[in-house]
Amino acid sequence: MIHKEGKNWILFPLLFSLGSFVFKKNKFALLGLAVSSFNAYFFRNPKREGILHPELILSPADGKVVTCDLEERPDWYPGYLWRIGIFMRLWDVHINRAPVTSKVLKIQYLKGEKKPIFKEKAFIKNEKQVYLLEREDGVPFWLIQVAGVIARRVKSFVLPGDDLIAGEPIGIIKFGSRVELLFPAEGAEIYVKKGHKLLAGETVIGKISYRK
Repeated sequence: MIHKEGKNWILFPLLFSLGSFVFKKNKFALLGLAVSSFNAYFFRNPKREGILHPELILSPADGKVVTCDLEERPDWYPGYLWRIGIFMRLWDVHINRAPVTSKVLKIQYLKGEKKPIFKEKAFIKNEKQVYLLEREDGVPFWLIQVAGVIARRVKSFVLPGDDLIAGEPIGIIKFGSRVELLFPAEGAEIYVKKGHKLLAGETVIGKISYRK
């Protein structure tokens, strides 16, 4: 299945290719066809079936774990947070998904630079979009879409106040990107480490006990 966000990215190169064939510009026609095919592959949106359990945390993105650390963000949370950074390669599925069943409390766009996303400082300096999600028991999650050198647009599918089901698509970053997920360390178990490869909406990356 192709996500609707990719419609124009597929259609316009295809029309260019057809027009080039009409005017016997075969090299341009093949180029347009190649670009259209690549975009169709990039905007694929495969069906994902994760484990729906209120305490489990699903990966929000396809890719490789590049950060798995504890850190403090006193402006966000009074205690330690787990930070899971996921590098999305150009050939990974770029649909990002809700890590838990939750409500969208806030979405904030932050302007920034376009540094290479495999560098740690990109998380701090690059353009990003931050989603604050809250589980039913009040546990907060921060999902951050980070733009890079190639990634030029972050598109959100949700709005503040929306209720999400774990694994539900919430947005896309077009052409190479990084996703960060932060959540309270208290009561949390982590099942991944640096180098692990993940599938959005399917791979269980951790667990936080339900707070009554």
